[in-house]
Amino acid sequence: MNRCIFNGNGKILEDLVLAAQEGVFVNVDSEFDLENIVAAARIAGRKVNVLLRINPDVDPQVHPYVATGNKNSKFGIRNEKLQWFLDAVKAHPNELKLVGAHCHLGSTITKVDIFRDAAVLMVNYIDEIRAQGFEVDYLNIGGGLGIDYYHSGAVLPTPRDLIDTVRELVHSRNLNLIIEPGRSLIANTCCFVNRITGVKTNGTKNFIVIDGSMAELIRPSLYDAYQHIELVSPAPPAAEVSTFDVVGPVCESADFLGKERELPTPAKGTGLVVHDAGAYCMSMASTYNLKMRPPEYWVEEDGSVTKIRHGETFEDHMRFFEGL
Repeated sequence: MNRCIFNGNGKILEDLVLAAQEGVFVNVDSEFDLENIVAAARIAGRKVNVLLRINPDVDPQVHPYVATGNKNSKFGIRNEKLQWFLDAVKAHPNELKLVGAHCHLGSTITKVDIFRDAAVLMVNYIDEIRAQGFEVDYLNIGGGLGIDYYHSGAVLPTPRDLIDTVRELVHSRNLNLIIEPGRSLIANTCCFVNRITGVKTNGTKNFIVIDGSMAELIRPSLYDAYQHIELVSPAPPAAEVSTFDVVGPVCESADFLGKERELPTPAKGTGLVVHDAGAYCMSMASTYNLKMRPPEYWVEEDGSVTKIRHGETFEDHMRFFEGL
């Protein structure tokens, strides 16, 4: 468990106690967070290894909803408050051990030079921290690398590119580097498969209505994010190509998976696939409008399919109310 990091701006005491008991690294996000970590350490009877999450105020050039390292972010501590946190850690030698610093700029980042900009600032903070006697061994530079959601053939930076960009700075301070490359590793490993309920027009716009929705995949509705969409099977040669919004059955105008997509007019019951659903899709799914979360399947290279998660049913939902 010492390879795990517990992060967040609203960690609750019960979870922090578990983290302390298991020896997890914990990021300090605020004054009250530090107080809670100290309390958890006392309850667990364990000293907690902590990193300070510092906002370097570097613009990641992404959607504002997924920008997390600027001065207006709800995450992390203001760099002007660094000394206060160092003094607070010094005041709790039996509960806290400061082992590193952390930042996270945002998500869907496509330029690794942004990470170098952040790393320059972060190693300077680490110099300042070490100058006060702390033995700091870790720099967590975060993650957030994007992928080619548009399927345009764009060559985007990889986790290795991120590492190479900050390698010299990390070595210059004899630090262990931690990165968080989740999306770039798994986003394109999954797809969201739907069935077309029908096609309609309101006179000025055409719609493909599917059985999937924002309840299962909320990224387009939440961030206006692009997800590549295709029909599962080739359309008949005579199928007319039109511009469609691909929408679900949920009672929200924001319930769309894609807008202004040129697709062959599909037949009712045709399959439609939303690509790159491996990150921030099923993990953000809900039962809004009583849309039960779908099953998940693992597809081997030989084409064999194994169910790895059951689809939810209405009976599953009603169990929450049994015996009340």
